[in-house]
Amino acid sequence: MAENDKKIVPPKIPKSNYQTWIIIGLVAAVFILSKVVNTGDLVQIESSRFEDMVQSRDIKKLVLIKNEEVVEITLKPEALQNAKYKQEIERTSSPLGTNANGPHYKLKIGSIDKFLDKYEELKKNIPREQQIDLSVEDRVDYTNTILNFGLLFLLIFGFWMLMRRMTGGGGPGGQIFNIGKSKAALFDAENKVKITFADVAGLEEAKEEVKEIVDFLKTPQKFTKLGGKIPKGALLVGPPGTGKTLLAKAVAGEAGVPFFSLSGSDFVEMFVGVGAARVRDLFKQAKEKAPCIVFIDEIDAIGRSRGRGQMPGSNDERENTLNSLLVEMDGFATDSGVIILAATNRPDVLDSALMRPGRFDRQISIDKPDIAGREHIFKVHLKPIKLSKNVDVKKLAAQTPGFAGAEIANVCNEAALIAARRDKQEVDMQDFQDAIDRVIGGLEKKTKIISPEEKKIVAYHEAGHAVAGWFLEHADPLVKVSIVPRGVAALGYAQYLPKEQFLYQTEQLTDEMCMTFGGRAAEEIIFDKISTGALSDLERITKMAYSMVTVYGMNKAIGNMSFYDSKQNDYAFNKPYSEATSERIDQEVKKIIDQAYERTKQLLIEHREHLEIIAKELLEKEILFQSDLERLIGKRPFAHQTTYEKFTNGSADTAKPAETAQPEAQKEAEETPKV
Repeated sequence: MAENDKKIVPPKIPKSNYQTWIIIGLVAAVFILSKVVNTGDLVQIESSRFEDMVQSRDIKKLVLIKNEEVVEITLKPEALQNAKYKQEIERTSSPLGTNANGPHYKLKIGSIDKFLDKYEELKKNIPREQQIDLSVEDRVDYTNTILNFGLLFLLIFGFWMLMRRMTGGGGPGGQIFNIGKSKAALFDAENKVKITFADVAGLEEAKEEVKEIVDFLKTPQKFTKLGGKIPKGALLVGPPGTGKTLLAKAVAGEAGVPFFSLSGSDFVEMFVGVGAARVRDLFKQAKEKAPCIVFIDEIDAIGRSRGRGQMPGSNDERENTLNSLLVEMDGFATDSGVIILAATNRPDVLDSALMRPGRFDRQISIDKPDIAGREHIFKVHLKPIKLSKNVDVKKLAAQTPGFAGAEIANVCNEAALIAARRDKQEVDMQDFQDAIDRVIGGLEKKTKIISPEEKKIVAYHEAGHAVAGWFLEHADPLVKVSIVPRGVAALGYAQYLPKEQFLYQTEQLTDEMCMTFGGRAAEEIIFDKISTGALSDLERITKMAYSMVTVYGMNKAIGNMSFYDSKQNDYAFNKPYSEATSERIDQEVKKIIDQAYERTKQLLIEHREHLEIIAKELLEKEILFQSDLERLIGKRPFAHQTTYEKFTNGSADTAKPAETAQPEAQKEAEETPKV
């Protein structure tokens, strides 16, 4: 079936919430009723005005309300036609209109006896046939009573609706007494997850581990016949974006057994004891569906080490939830058939009781992919994209060292958006390179106004990085240098191709520091002044120097000692060395940094001619590639194969013209904050 012939499923229209409409209707009714009552009040008059009405023979009837000490006055029909009465009554009448039968006015009285005495005096001047009827009564205002009780009812009804929403209400189990119910989403044969292991790339070792868990559930006799036991849990550990949740979804799609999915924060609630109750309810449901899998994403929300940062004797709700989870995973009442999968990017903060064998028997490490893994991930995310023939997946994998799966997905999406913005029919290699620059360095600031002086400083700064890296043997090979502003504050950046390696020698770190110092050294050599543009350079150099001395033991004066704490104890306020050692460390770090800076200055002074050439070319073209540097200052004097060359077993692609040469590395942005 063609792609355009697929049946378009209309989106589901959400069901209307009738409770909300009931509340809105009741509020509107009470509001209208209160308006009607308030706007229909009688005109209040003074006693002198009342005497004038009596003398004018305009009053038909009087009603004395004893409990309110008010006299209601009803006028004669002919008096209502009088303009002075008509305007007053219409101005204060209710929206339903004027009541011709009255009452029309009211008179507040201080004392009933005094009013009656005054009325008797006024009656003496009125003929008998024109006497005014006077009645006395007690009255109860039912309207205000109804309004008050109506508002109270609305408050109770609204609070009830709020509690239903908080407890996930709707039908049985939505009441406030069922707040301890688990919020886990169940995936079974009816609503199966569509993601499979084929959709997960770059995690081959991790996939093998979780595939075995699926095999445990599908064919347990294969393992139990040899005396083995099904593992109770597996913990997926890795940096953000590496595919932990995606791997769990693939397990749900492949397992063929019920799969419960929820987050660690789903156990957290404002009420005491709710987290532990939800843990118990989760495992109760899981045991009823056994064999099954329970996946808890971001388990560090409830699995942090107990006792950290708590006042003595305090009762921590999170600790109660963790205790309940520990008991359910490996306690007296534990049943087989329930396997727990959990994911976290903070394994260092998890409680040791949670990490021991018998609870999480396996810890599956999911690291950032290498160049081969990135190639596989690119192939997965490139399937729905219309690609040009010039797109080289291997080159894209080489251009993105250190990228996680989520970042690669972002690059593919950005490339498609860039191509669509340019009205292209296919996504080509240039779109992917622009997308990588966009993800690494930020949005290109084409309209940013930079003064010629600043632009010259940035050009020499970036040229210093380029020349220093070009003539240092162990520095990463440069592939692109630019003075086009990107991101929030970066006025220029250089792009390198780091090696896929895990061990670094002292010479490699020293050359890396010298290359990073190239920008600051070039500014001092050319302008005899320095700027704030080396902020990120200095930060990186300082961290690298302190790591060499205090972590890796690469300093002879301090010796083969490491003060790095792998436990990352947040509450250890004391340094693991004396004040004398601390002072010695600072001295050695400064010595390393000073030596690297002097070495960089001497290198740039020797190659000042090359520095001037590259800076002037940058001012003219703004972007230079590796082929431009070879054309301007000759080939790099060190013959080392790049990661891409080793991966493809080919020759270096360095003969491209400047306008088509492609960036093949992750950049290091040199941020220049505004002063």
